[in-house]
Amino acid sequence: MPQAADPRLYYPHVARNREPILAVLRRVLPPRGLVLEIASGSGEHAAYLAQNLPALTWQPSDPDAEALASIAAHRETAHAPNLLPPLRLDVTAETWPVTQAHAIVCCNMIHIAPWAVCEGLVAGAARVLPLGGVLYLYGPYGIGGHHTAPSNAAFDADLRARNPEWGIRDLADVTALAENRGLRHVETVEMPANNLSVIFKARRPIVD
Repeated sequence: MPQAADPRLYYPHVARNREPILAVLRRVLPPRGLVLEIASGSGEHAAYLAQNLPALTWQPSDPDAEALASIAAHRETAHAPNLLPPLRLDVTAETWPVTQAHAIVCCNMIHIAPWAVCEGLVAGAARVLPLGGVLYLYGPYGIGGHHTAPSNAAFDADLRARNPEWGIRDLADVTALAENRGLRHVETVEMPANNLSVIFKARRPIVD
């Protein structure tokens, strides 16, 4: 009988950016607890980060069935006991399958989604994170209404051509949205390939 196809997905950018992301996460995440990863995609980041942050319990999630299958397959080969089975999670839902987490990590999502998805992510983080809980966002951002590099401007144009609701978000808009939900912007770290790590901390216990 023919073997079933390997469901694992691989994205070249993950191999390029996972080490710089890990370096920031080692510094900003709590020493232990539950980390909820939003939009885990292929699951490559989840496997790598769980392996390298063994004191943290890593909960991957995604709304897409193909992604969930890939995450589960990468989990099988990672052999990381702290990596949990993936959950189907739509950030725009009023309730999430995870009701409390010490930190939330979301890489490369908010520019490849409508603004309502960013709003849902921030609202959910405000519900799920305790006082002092960390929200970590990674990806390209505009600064002061301008792109940080010509490559980002070209990427933004391509995204908007594919879907007018997509596009690189301005850091000020994301920060204002988060601050309005009680998530304080504490740090921005410049990353390779004109990306940023943006770190927020919850100012108050779980809300609404």
